Amino acid sequence: MNPKRTLNCALVLLSLSACGSSHPGLGGLGEPEVTRFSQAAPPGAEPGSCWGKHVTPAIIETVTHQVLLQPAQVLVDGTVLHPAVYKTETLQDIIRERREIWFLVPCEIDMAPDFIPSMQRALAARGLYNGAISGEMNAGTLAAVRRFQKPQGLDSGILSLAAARKLGLVAVEDAG
Repeated sequence: MNPKRTLNCALVLLSLSACGSSHPGLGGLGEPEVTRFSQAAPPGAEPGSCWGKHVTPAIIETVTHQVLLQPAQVLVDGTVLHPAVYKTETLQDIIRERREIWFLVPCEIDMAPDFIPSMQRALAARGLYNGAISGEMNAGTLAAVRRFQKPQGLDSGILSLAAARKLGLVAVEDAG
């Protein structure tokens, strides 16, 4: 394999991976979701297929309040014989469940050295990317990919195979 191509693919994989609530080097992208380019595949996946995973964390609301156990005993003149007794109750409620979405992504073999610059040009032509055509999967490129895919139901900076096909970056499979 061409060493330059291997390096480019490794950089793409590194750029596309994120394992926490923020990714170093992505600046103010502010992505709370976890997105990951994965070597693993979901159960039942076709052998040799490449996958990305988007995880939306659960939102849990914690409510703490005081419950009156015993009211205060106060004399008519205002003297407090016994102060009120309270207990603290903390309840948690899941507002939104955690979700994992697996999706097909272009495989390494599809990513020629001009793949990222072509993607940047395709996104720029649609008014979604206004950065330099650098060939680097930087924060602006990830944000543009997210803006392209979000209306199609995938809120991720990882380019899906379906989006790559719509951008004309990967051949569309013949239906016949």
